Amino acid sequence: MKNLLRNKYFLFIVKLTIVLLSFYFIYGELKNNDQLDWTKFFLLLEEKQSFLGILFLLSFSVANRFLEILKWQNLVSFIRPISVSESTKQVLGALTAGIFTPNGLGEYAGKALYFDKKKTKKVIFLNLICNGIQMILTIIFGTIGLWTLGYEFWALGIIGICIVFLGISFLTKSLKVKGYSIEKLLSKINEIPKTIHRKNIFLAIGRYLVFSHQYYFLFLAFDVDLPYLTMMASIAAVYFLASSLPSFQFLDFAVKGSVALFFFEKLGVNEWIVVFISTLMWFLNVVLPVVIGSYFVLKFKPKWN
Repeated sequence: MKNLLRNKYFLFIVKLTIVLLSFYFIYGELKNNDQLDWTKFFLLLEEKQSFLGILFLLSFSVANRFLEILKWQNLVSFIRPISVSESTKQVLGALTAGIFTPNGLGEYAGKALYFDKKKTKKVIFLNLICNGIQMILTIIFGTIGLWTLGYEFWALGIIGICIVFLGISFLTKSLKVKGYSIEKLLSKINEIPKTIHRKNIFLAIGRYLVFSHQYYFLFLAFDVDLPYLTMMASIAAVYFLASSLPSFQFLDFAVKGSVALFFFEKLGVNEWIVVFISTLMWFLNVVLPVVIGSYFVLKFKPKWN
């Protein structure tokens, strides 16, 4: 009994530490970012304040996370059916746990904690599938975006790298490294029903369209007047290149902001507007979900043996 109480106290300290660290990193990045001119930002917000406009932009954030929740619910059905509310706990709780880990790696462990230890490998594998399809779409749309913007050399380079990677993968698919091989990985992927894969792809496309258009409408809200195709191509290129760089979730806006500056400055967009839009995207799609996810982290109860 004493050991159980100790475990409970230890678990509470771990959960509280995760939440406090999340808020500490978020606060630190917002406070210490020299590129953010808060006076100018709040003046512009006051000038353009619109309750319906705020709701409209928030609806994209809700849709973005909801599609991710549906994606996870769909994939986890391969192990066992879960409700939307349970999927919400797992997705938002894991997001909070992964915010200060490289490339959100803590998210994998966070989701695994909601399942029996025997299913840890399967949960991590399903999360890899969940994130993998989103990355593949980011590469496809990003390459198209770069080509549209006139960066044909970059686009051809990416296509070439993908072809070489696929060729090497095909030639070495039977090669085993510590008992694992590409052939075994493909076999595991094929074990998942095609209906689950199709739904996963459909939801991933929907999610990509949602957050890329939220970015687009934020630029419109800041009076950036560029052709739709040019804007969407730039956004696709930004997401692809930013996703290719190693980063922490709490630094996401800084990475995307830096990449966005490269493309949008060439199109004549004011530097501080690009930085603020990248920060707003991060706030709407990372900070707000982490705030909600903090509640689920604190409420989390493992299955005691």
